[in-house]
Amino acid sequence: MANIKGLASIVLELRVERANLVNQLRHVDAALTVLGKLKGGISYTRPGRTLSASARKRISLAQKQRWAKARNGSKPVAVTASAPVKRIRRISVAGKKRIAGAARARWAKFRAAKKKAA
Repeated sequence: MANIKGLASIVLELRVERANLVNQLRHVDAALTVLGKLKGGISYTRPGRTLSASARKRISLAQKQRWAKARNGSKPVAVTASAPVKRIRRISVAGKKRIAGAARARWAKFRAAKKKAA
């Protein structure tokens, strides 16, 4: 009979421990839910939704129709002959040498003035 009382106390302790663990798991679940919703995330418990290729295509076509309606069906403006084409300006080798020579002259003048002041 004494053995049964000891077993009953062990079972009681295990039940208390189980209740504590369940409570801790609830707290962990709540924390994960909150963290999952931060920065636009979703809760870890909610399964993701996968769209089929045909559904994505239908959504894409519907969105393209909405944009066309917003633009009143107009097409993008094409570059015409009257519109000036912006050309890429490049400097010649002689121009680069001229700029480099002018920079060397400015630095030489600066160093000379610094040497004279010291």
